[in-house]
Amino acid sequence: MNDTIRHVEPFLIDSGGPKAWLFVRMESSSGHVGWGEAYTVTGREAAVLALIKELGRQIIGRGIHTIRDFKRTAFLDFAIKRGSLEFHCAVSAIEIAMWDIVGKRVGQPVYNLLGGACQSSFKVYANGWLRKFDGSTQAIEAGARKAAELIEAGFRALKFDPFPGPWRPFISRGDRQAAKECVRSIREAVGPDVELLIEAHRRFTTASAISVARDIAPFDPYWLEEPVPSSHPEGLAEVRRACGIPVVSGEDLYSKSAFNPLFAARAVDIINPDVTNCGGILELTEIAAMADACLVAVSPHNYNSPTVGLAATIQACATMPNFLITEYFVNFAERASTIVKEPLLLKDGSVSLPSAPGIGLELDEAALRQYQIS
Repeated sequence: MNDTIRHVEPFLIDSGGPKAWLFVRMESSSGHVGWGEAYTVTGREAAVLALIKELGRQIIGRGIHTIRDFKRTAFLDFAIKRGSLEFHCAVSAIEIAMWDIVGKRVGQPVYNLLGGACQSSFKVYANGWLRKFDGSTQAIEAGARKAAELIEAGFRALKFDPFPGPWRPFISRGDRQAAKECVRSIREAVGPDVELLIEAHRRFTTASAISVARDIAPFDPYWLEEPVPSSHPEGLAEVRRACGIPVVSGEDLYSKSAFNPLFAARAVDIINPDVTNCGGILELTEIAAMADACLVAVSPHNYNSPTVGLAATIQACATMPNFLITEYFVNFAERASTIVKEPLLLKDGSVSLPSAPGIGLELDEAALRQYQIS
């Protein structure tokens, strides 16, 4: 396969939501086009964009199939073994685009190149629907109404952060009560058969995390996500042992080696790496294999567009026997529908496995340029 990379172009675009999206368009010497997506954090997009441009300049002429070697040399020679969020986001975007081109070049979806699919449908949970929760009675009632609307729309799992106030390690009695009332109200609104995924955003001490877990346990939460920072696996393990709710962590970890401490400490039941910042499709599948060996499930994080980011996630998830559920940001759906030619099929809270070559979708370049920031 004598096909090389001849052009790499990033697109930073307005998502119509709380953060920008950053896509990569890659073209090969055979004329095939691949798409990638990088994770973005507000205020740090310019750094990721700059790294994509520089890495893109350096890989011109590289064979499209040299994915492992690209990642190895990027870390050793470009980053000089000094990884960062921005570096891993840039590498992930380029890696995804390379897989997309390779799949299109050989006429196969990426999951077939990784050993084939274990499943054909992927359950998703709705996120992005309960924002800036302030703990008031009005906010609790509004959250319950919105939750009921999402169930009517077909979702069977909802994730939300019910903890009001500033992000502090110790939660006040009033905020604890508000969180408990929020979860109770949503549970009553959606019934017993809907999964409620509780997000804590890494902000509690172990004692506070255990207290809030015990508060919400009567409402049968599906999981408690990131009750304490992933950099404290012993603290996560303490919460896991005490709270009786499955514990999730890993969205802020990049590369396989970063997950070792979680597994060694038996700190989690589920990990949630993100394909757009952990190193890409191949890295996500390898992290999942490590988790499988430790009897840990995988629920990929996807605070990205429900286009390229989600498509790449599904390609990786198809190969995972320990896949559980993945993320879908409902507040991004409207803008996403305007930039993708044929969206992934979402029905009854699940995404179907695409059969198209590569990652399974194409972006509309004209639409991207309409929303382009830089």
